[in-house]
Amino acid sequence: TCSLLCSPKGFPRLKNDTFLRAARGEETEHTPVWCMRQAGRYLPEFRETRASQDFFATCRSPKLCCELTLQPLRRFPLDAAIIFSDILVVPQALGMEVVMVPGKGPTFTEPLKEVEDLLKLRQKVDVTAELGYVFQAITLTRHSLEGKVPLIGFSGAPWTLMSYMIEGGGSTTMAKAKSWLYRHPEASHRLLRLLADVIIDYLVGQVAAGAQALQLFESHAGHLGPELFQDFALPYIRDIAQAVKSKLKEEALPLVPMIIFAKDAHYALRDLAHAGYEVVGLDWTIRPQEARAQIGKDVTLQGNLDPCALYAPKEKIGELVKKMLESFGTQRYIANLGHGLYPDMNPEHVGAFVEAVHAHSRHINKH
Repeated sequence: TCSLLCSPKGFPRLKNDTFLRAARGEETEHTPVWCMRQAGRYLPEFRETRASQDFFATCRSPKLCCELTLQPLRRFPLDAAIIFSDILVVPQALGMEVVMVPGKGPTFTEPLKEVEDLLKLRQKVDVTAELGYVFQAITLTRHSLEGKVPLIGFSGAPWTLMSYMIEGGGSTTMAKAKSWLYRHPEASHRLLRLLADVIIDYLVGQVAAGAQALQLFESHAGHLGPELFQDFALPYIRDIAQAVKSKLKEEALPLVPMIIFAKDAHYALRDLAHAGYEVVGLDWTIRPQEARAQIGKDVTLQGNLDPCALYAPKEKIGELVKKMLESFGTQRYIANLGHGLYPDMNPEHVGAFVEAVHAHSRHINKH
């Protein structure tokens, strides 16, 4: 069903809106659940589909992105789909070259080294020209889902993207990127502003294409302390929520719920609660009760089972899920992992996680 690229209008009617209702703080019969990296290498069918293709070539193929997005939904009764793509398509749109190196991960052929290198970046990005393939993938997938569940769009947040663009890939310390924050604060803000502007247009474009919710990934928040986060991450996170919402209104597009996931940023939960997002995503290193106390009752929480818990026997997964649901409560809550699924995980254990969330939350709601 992925071969038909129809017009964005006339999408199929949504049959399961549990995820959207929980995101907006409305009552749900069961707790909705989805997994970060649910379309991924832990699925044999994913590896098969991806086998012959370069990673970013796959990202640029709407048909393949659609197929990969749908694969986990054929196996598991998930309550949301998330479009298959990558956060590094944004630096690519700015003119940087990124290649996927086997065994090493994403690698920038020419990372930013000096402040002068900022001049090499596109200062004005036409997101439809540069990232239209993501919009096509979203439209195609939204039709192909046939209203089964909502479709989530996403982007990396400015600091996380900046850190990749300077480090040139993954890093345990982010020392090169952080040195910019200390040595070149003005240039850092210029880069972060440029990224934020592209991200705003990119997220609005995703909603225009059919995304029904948006997640912003500040995956490298943990490398910043409270001060650096306050100066270089939070203002852009806030600004993105505000600008996306006002542009959606201007363009008469649906005001979709937005999720902020700032990994390891416990020190910023109070600020994130007031940053303009309907949902705050949590990693596994914080107690649900503590997060709720800091975030308050007016924001939905998402998370936060340790991904490694899925290596446990299935019965144990059920017990951990039950404990998690009792800690979070079943309302104003979206179950997820505290980070993405790992490639060597057993799909049956992912299924056990999803089913346990549904079964235990229904049981708790009844009693």
